Amino acid sequence: MKKHIYPTAADMGRAAAEAGARLIRAAIDERGSATIIVATGASQFRVLEALVQQEVDWSKVTGFHLDEYIGLPLSHPASFRAYLKERFVDLVPLAAFHYVDGEYPDPAAECARLGALIPAVDVAFIGIGENAHIAFNDPPADFETDAAYIVVELDQACRQQQFGEGWFPSLETVPRQAISMSVRKIMASNHIICSVPDERKAAAVAACVNGPVTPDAPASILQEHPACDLFLDAAAAGLLGSN
Repeated sequence: MKKHIYPTAADMGRAAAEAGARLIRAAIDERGSATIIVATGASQFRVLEALVQQEVDWSKVTGFHLDEYIGLPLSHPASFRAYLKERFVDLVPLAAFHYVDGEYPDPAAECARLGALIPAVDVAFIGIGENAHIAFNDPPADFETDAAYIVVELDQACRQQQFGEGWFPSLETVPRQAISMSVRKIMASNHIICSVPDERKAAAVAACVNGPVTPDAPASILQEHPACDLFLDAAAAGLLGSN
């Protein structure tokens, strides 16, 4: 895992987007197309803002959605489908984008549908949660499943983060389940661009960079990826010390 630390979240987002765009262009040059994973949440605001401005032949790029709440309508302010449509999908002429449909009546069937569609991934854009989750794989995360997408239970810390960021009017209204890309599928990506701003993520970042690889700190598994770049602002890197 390579760490890149920047003074502000805007600097971090711009650097992450530029690095990701270089990798997308390389995949297109090599094979004529590229597949990417796109994350959501407050940590990705600056990344996506900069990514849509990059020089990429988006008509040769297929995107996949990382995770979505179960049962949350597209019209809800916290809908990740709406987030991606507004901040990414509607802004670049992609070859295709495959959303996670959290309203599908059979979540297991939706997981199977997406799993059958997703090929090898060139670049995964992800973040890290306050509880050290990646996607919605909360601790203790399943490091073993081969399924590309799984139904997960959201823990209290994860739900508290979603409420604290202002996505929901109360903790009680935060859904308790989601569809998430699995840890192993994320780790199978050729390259991972992980972007984490904000002081409230500092403890999780430190645990995942300096601590042991453990399902209790799901993002710690990124230490084992051969091509993972971790982009941080100074606040998120505040507890890393000199390591």
